[in-house]
Amino acid sequence: MSTLPVFATPSTVTPGLDAAWVARTVEVALDEDLGPAPGRDVTSQATIPPSATGVAELAAREDGVVAGLVVVGEVLDQVANRLGLEPPSVTFHAQDGDAVTTGQVLATLEGRTLVLLVAERTLLNLASRASGVATATRAFARELAGTGAQVLDTRKTTPGLRALQKYAVRAGGGTNKRMGLYDVAMVKDNHVVAAGSVAAAVRAVRETFPDVQIQVEADTTAQALEALASGADFLLLDNMEPDRLAETVAAVREREGRDGVPAHVELEATGNLTLDKARKVASTGVDFLSVGALTHSAGILDLALDLRA
Repeated sequence: MSTLPVFATPSTVTPGLDAAWVARTVEVALDEDLGPAPGRDVTSQATIPPSATGVAELAAREDGVVAGLVVVGEVLDQVANRLGLEPPSVTFHAQDGDAVTTGQVLATLEGRTLVLLVAERTLLNLASRASGVATATRAFARELAGTGAQVLDTRKTTPGLRALQKYAVRAGGGTNKRMGLYDVAMVKDNHVVAAGSVAAAVRAVRETFPDVQIQVEADTTAQALEALASGADFLLLDNMEPDRLAETVAAVREREGRDGVPAHVELEATGNLTLDKARKVASTGVDFLSVGALTHSAGILDLALDLRA
């Protein structure tokens, strides 16, 4: 956990990132870059005296939405500890979730130059990746504004960075569906094959893990209604064209509140959803659009850490 002498939490995103997770992730990232702790940066340590001090600016090189500033302090803190030096101070001029413009200074870092340069790439890798996810998510959130539908992420994340990427989705205005295999049941076609039927799969989950929400994937209106009758709490309507999707939504809504069906069943459109299709899909009446590309295909937001001359 960061012990920086000057550190204002640069985020209002809730829930925030777990400090223990951030510490572990930064440690792994630094080991990757420097070698096992304490590691070394042969270029910086050869050319920069440990006593030298400087000021660096973390800035945006393109417009977007920033996320991942919450890791900056931890990276600097751990690098300073490895080098046996005091950590730089950080003054933030933006916070996670802010829209930023090209050239905007997001933070000012002041302290030992060696710490600043050794930390540079790890700091930028994490913040740039998170900011890219937040930027992609914000585009969908803006497109869906006023429709009543929200954009969701998926489990299609970079191994080891799921918490950061899902945090970035929240920073961009999106919603997390499930964090992993442990918190929500999702019955897909392979589960149906293995269990013998949708009803059998739902029943098995309900009996084994009665505390979890059960989601069921459906490719057709008939499958959606079968899942509803089986006791699903949430339906994933997969790869349906807008007209078929609207028909399925209407069929489900007509059954809500009757014969044991909840008063409102959450419906998610999923499968190859792109920004140009988002508003039309939302107009069908679904609650969510699930977009794996938010995390598996979003580019980075170009950020830079520049020493003042």
